[in-house]
Amino acid sequence: MLKIEHIGIAVKNLETAIPLYEKLLNSPCYKKEVVASENVTTAFFVQGPNKIELLESTNPEGVIARFIEKKGEGIHHIAFETTDIRAEMTRLKKEGFILLNEEPKMGADNKLVCFLHPKGTMGTLIELCQEIG
Repeated sequence: MLKIEHIGIAVKNLETAIPLYEKLLNSPCYKKEVVASENVTTAFFVQGPNKIELLESTNPEGVIARFIEKKGEGIHHIAFETTDIRAEMTRLKKEGFILLNEEPKMGADNKLVCFLHPKGTMGTLIELCQEIG
């Protein structure tokens, strides 16, 4: 893993959250994107070498909606950048980590992604991501 690529924050409403984070970070939202496979709309901010990703559910039964219902708005996951997501998935699986998907899938911001089950990471949802292209 190269670095923390982004921190994902679950929010109820992007229309409220984006202006708040623009003020907080003193930086504009550079991208909004719908990720239909995950039932979310995302908004990204750059802060130094890292990014913040806000996630709003597009489905009341979606993962983010259920997360907010259970835990409230807040940090949802930490994403780490990798140059070879498949090799990193193989390495972590051999180390005993539980992958939530066996193959990388298309994520937001032009990335292939894979998540690790929080039961194996002391309660923190970890995302692996690799830039496409």
